[in-house]
Amino acid sequence: MSSTEITRETSAVMDEPREQPATDDVVLRLEDLVVEFPAGAGQIVHAVSGINLEVRRGETLGLVGESGCGKSTTGRAIMQLPRPTSGSVHFDGRDLASLSAEEVRKLRPKLQMIFQDPISSLNPRRRIPDIVGDPLVVWGRGSEKAKVVPEVLRAVGLDPDQVADRRPHQFSGGQCQRVSIARALVLEPEVLICDEPVSALDVSVQAQILNLLEDMKARYGLTLVFIAHDLGVVRNISDRVAVMYLGRICELGPTEALFDAPVHPYSRLLVSSIPSMEGAQRGEVGTGEMPSPVSPPSGCRFRTRCPLATERCASEVPEMREVAPDRFTACHHPILDTPVEASLPVAGAAPAGAGDPSTNGSAPAPADS
Repeated sequence: MSSTEITRETSAVMDEPREQPATDDVVLRLEDLVVEFPAGAGQIVHAVSGINLEVRRGETLGLVGESGCGKSTTGRAIMQLPRPTSGSVHFDGRDLASLSAEEVRKLRPKLQMIFQDPISSLNPRRRIPDIVGDPLVVWGRGSEKAKVVPEVLRAVGLDPDQVADRRPHQFSGGQCQRVSIARALVLEPEVLICDEPVSALDVSVQAQILNLLEDMKARYGLTLVFIAHDLGVVRNISDRVAVMYLGRICELGPTEALFDAPVHPYSRLLVSSIPSMEGAQRGEVGTGEMPSPVSPPSGCRFRTRCPLATERCASEVPEMREVAPDRFTACHHPILDTPVEASLPVAGAAPAGAGDPSTNGSAPAPADS
């Protein structure tokens, strides 16, 4: 069930170059998005901390990071489930934070979500046609149910006659995820938030669902936000990738460019963790655990694990900036024009420049030969 296996499964049918969406047609825009939760004893969980992100119409944007980085919370915040603590989500030019609950509800047909666990996301007591068709009833389109539901079921690879009297427990995980996708598509949304949609499935089934999402994207003109921790999956389906760490986005760029030569140290460590076909390590190996979102580090949140950290990283929050065409990173010491297989230019185990005022935040010197 490795990234290598899923890459092999999907490469045969997903190797054609994608048509890139127009860069100026933005369907979703997140501005200074903050999501916080109370944690008891007066503590606050800083789940998402002031992220800015644009999703272009017609693209698939991958959102990756370790468990607990805030990527699923970001997806739910886009859906206003729950509403963000502060900041804004603009959908088709409308700020959802400024709308009433009823106004947000009216936009939901155009903004849908599918979830990680396909079985528990479906009502076990309802028949499949009712599960898929209920959104039409809710939105006053019940008269279309008899026509639309069979069409959507066939589109996701299910036989309407065979599923007519069956309930979710009678299906496999992959079949239930097809039902979830059908339910999301029945209202013809513009944007589909996919929260770990294949992580609970076997590798061969993952490939089928990924191919299905690609087909549905083309058929219905969808924009996808694809949230996952499996980098092999994200690489195969995404046009661009945003990398999250501890509630913040640290890098954003075109998929192949990011995977071939990541510019943020954390992105580099993530990509290096992907097993290769030869079984060899692709580069640096990360150390340490992610700090708690209750008390994140000052400055750059990755500095406690970063081999390039300096005093500047502890005192100054790095701003997202463009370091190459369409490539953005939030790092004081971006790694430019360096393939992921190359070693980082640091010597020793301690972060270069840490505790040394003379560095003044400069990049560490190359390692001695």
